[in-house]
Amino acid sequence: MGGPEMAPHTPQRSAPPGKAGGRLGRLTLLSPRSARFGPLTLLSPRSARLGRLAPLILIVAGLLLGCPDPAVEAAAKLRVVATIPDLKALTEAVGGDRVEVDALARGTQNPHDLEIRPSLMVKLRRADALVVNGLELDSWAEVAVHGSNNGRIITGAPGYIDASRGIQPLEVPSGRVDRSMGDVHPLGNPHYTLDPGQAPAITATILDGLARLAPEHRATFERNRQAFLARLEQAMARWNATMGPLRGAKTVAYHNDWVYLFTRFGITQVGTIEERPGIPASPAHLARLIRTMKEQAVKAVVVEPWSDQQLAGRVARETGARLVVLNAKLGQSSGPDAYIATTDANIAALSAVLR
Repeated sequence: MGGPEMAPHTPQRSAPPGKAGGRLGRLTLLSPRSARFGPLTLLSPRSARLGRLAPLILIVAGLLLGCPDPAVEAAAKLRVVATIPDLKALTEAVGGDRVEVDALARGTQNPHDLEIRPSLMVKLRRADALVVNGLELDSWAEVAVHGSNNGRIITGAPGYIDASRGIQPLEVPSGRVDRSMGDVHPLGNPHYTLDPGQAPAITATILDGLARLAPEHRATFERNRQAFLARLEQAMARWNATMGPLRGAKTVAYHNDWVYLFTRFGITQVGTIEERPGIPASPAHLARLIRTMKEQAVKAVVVEPWSDQQLAGRVARETGARLVVLNAKLGQSSGPDAYIATTDANIAALSAVLR
């Protein structure tokens, strides 16, 4: 029952022409193997055409039955653009394989003043979500968003994610702020991503933003986030053990990038090489800074890759401090674990010059 129909072992008389309803039937030939394996069947032209369609039929059936197709899976991913590499890595950590993330700024670029190019607008045009640093660090992104003509990621749209929500900013000015004061941020210091202790709040905001667009994946995003925070907690134990004996050590920074990181680990910043944020130092300012550094026995001068390392080196030599270049925006690292890897490298380099 249910097996293939076997042809009889007696020769068959062919039907007269025109008696088969206008169709060509199957012509069954018997061979010595037929006795063991059944008849040898030749297909008509119409059947052959159906046979050639079989692979396509199987593909369609596979899709209907839920078999994954790479093109379909790629289209199902949320396309996210982050303004800076830190936020790209943290978004990848939360989104996992449900997101495709790109960054506007590279890890070696100063995030304060990125040059707006058509290529940035192209990235934004196809984005489902935009993750911004906020606190006016990346206000240049508004120009690129406007040029992209993508209403999904404008301020207030579901795809607009301000990662500073939930952060308690440091150094919020109490008085009037104007351009004569340099690149002062009226909403507070915007470099909070450099403090790994802020990552739980940042990733919570990113999770909420992604889940707004893909609520069916909220549980997956939460699992990814918890796994990342578990790895971060292990790393924090290492960093606290390394930096604990160095609490109270004194540094000077080229730009005021590091206040969140220094505050986390109890490092004292006695000044900056810039006289005012974003404005080159005057000779009088440098003279005062060098005198202060000698008086307070400053151990390290911290500089970013894009700042004037020659000037920073001269200040370090004149004061007996050691120069250290830290990655303010992940450097060449990439991927969901780049945030922890970069902080690892920064803590190792900083602790080495403060001992």
